[in-house]
Amino acid sequence: MQFLVYILVYPLLWFISILPFRVLYFLSDLFYVLLYYIIGYRKKVVSKNLALVFPKKSKKEIKTIEKAFYKHLCDMFLEMVKTMSISNTELNKRFDIVNVEELKRLESLNKSVIIMFGHYASWEWAIELQNHINFEGYAVYKKLANPYFDRLVRNIRSKFKTTLISTKETINTINENENKGVKSVIAFLSDQSPRLSKEVYWGEFMGVKVPCFTGAERLAKKLDLNIAFLKVKKLRRGFYQAEVVTLAEHPKDYPDYKLTDIFLREVEKQIHEAPEYYFWTHKRWKHHKKAPE
Repeated sequence: MQFLVYILVYPLLWFISILPFRVLYFLSDLFYVLLYYIIGYRKKVVSKNLALVFPKKSKKEIKTIEKAFYKHLCDMFLEMVKTMSISNTELNKRFDIVNVEELKRLESLNKSVIIMFGHYASWEWAIELQNHINFEGYAVYKKLANPYFDRLVRNIRSKFKTTLISTKETINTINENENKGVKSVIAFLSDQSPRLSKEVYWGEFMGVKVPCFTGAERLAKKLDLNIAFLKVKKLRRGFYQAEVVTLAEHPKDYPDYKLTDIFLREVEKQIHEAPEYYFWTHKRWKHHKKAPE
């Protein structure tokens, strides 16, 4: 059944991917009407998330952000599909890294680099980073349930010389590289909600106490890796600007969870600047506590 779904859906995705951007965004406008007004995809989750983190905003303000988010969500989904056929040249034009020299500087320190970023603007097109580094490029991801689509996603990333590694593979892969003297740039989407356990760290995110993913910080401390944040801004439809912000060159000098907190503050800045570009449909605040006043 999974293979049947794949062979039925793949040709449609490929056809969409080769469409010009102007046609792609026309489809996005249609999908927005379908997704928001007809299907109502996760509208309750989005409304609940926005009301929780923006308690001082009016219902009208929340609704404005909500609609703008769904328009961006449709754009981003089709841009993800476009990645199947987009060229390096086109991607470079549409995802501009304004301070490539900072990446080069971090590489010159001869230590692997962890780059943390959140579900903001376009995290898919962050694969453009690989075009500017000499180190091996990795991105930590959660495997897809359908193995055929999972392989497709891996193949798309490999076209841009980025290797996807699952969360379970991460430590062993990076350890092996370090033992062989192979330096890497490892990308972590670090604003996910981890599984609850007694050891989980509860940090403050958008004024709410939530369980926090600390894998990037723990790996950086264990192997003494440089750690940076990728700040992404959406300029307009299909065009993004990214800046590499170094968080720490000696992570062991920081108290536990301090780097995770610094990362969350950076994501918060992005959200406050333009909240419509955050990924509000995921259940980031499913588990939460009221933060202290």
